[in-house]
Amino acid sequence: MTSINSNTGAATALHLLGGTTQRLETVQNEVATGKEVNTAKDNAALWAISQIMEADVSGLRATSDALSLGESTVAVASAGAERISEAVIEMKELALTASSGLVDYSKIEAQLAQKTEEINSIISSSQFNGANLLATNVDGNGATGLSIPTGADLSLLTVDGVDFESDPLFDINNRTQVTDQASAQTALSEITGFLRFAIEGAAALGASANGLAEENKTVQNLADATKKGIGALVDANIEESAARLVALDVQKQLGTTSLSIANYSPQSIGVLF
Repeated sequence: MTSINSNTGAATALHLLGGTTQRLETVQNEVATGKEVNTAKDNAALWAISQIMEADVSGLRATSDALSLGESTVAVASAGAERISEAVIEMKELALTASSGLVDYSKIEAQLAQKTEEINSIISSSQFNGANLLATNVDGNGATGLSIPTGADLSLLTVDGVDFESDPLFDINNRTQVTDQASAQTALSEITGFLRFAIEGAAALGASANGLAEENKTVQNLADATKKGIGALVDANIEESAARLVALDVQKQLGTTSLSIANYSPQSIGVLF
């Protein structure tokens, strides 16, 4: 004899409703987070791969930050070297004027001394983040260049400084003073050498800044590509998930209705007893 309390229809409806509710929660989580794989239990293999790739992205971002900092430091030095070149060009013009004769040499010398002070000021102020690539001591610890990490393997890219303070090829503070035409010609020859040094130094720093910018761009592109790869592994198709969400919501409503009907049926039979 089958008991009216043994309601297999209700049990089946309840089981189906439970499964629908679980799937609905999963899809709701996908829509809310935008990810199909949020934890290891969702898909252990894909989750593990995505975590390794996330670590790679973090390393690439850190490298990009270091490259950006290095690029800015070199760019400041490059701009300083260019300004020095411009000042030396003006000094050369003054020396040319003096070497032609029939000028007030004391005024020419005063202007040359002023330009020298300007150059020394540019050198001392071309510092960024504690590094000055135009100084003898780049970082205050005796370095002659700047070392910049370029990858997670701790490889370094070194940018050599341009020593405007102590290099004998730019001994601008000890140039010949202009007092007459002969000394003006000697000073002109010295200043021409200083200009060559300044132009070559500015060009080298500019090339280094450009190289760092290109390296940084490559690292950023790699980080973006890796991030895109992670998305392909764990991200949910929002449109598809939204459609599933609607369908499962309808199924849940139907399941609830079925359960109500199944529960009601035994009660209707029970009235007969």
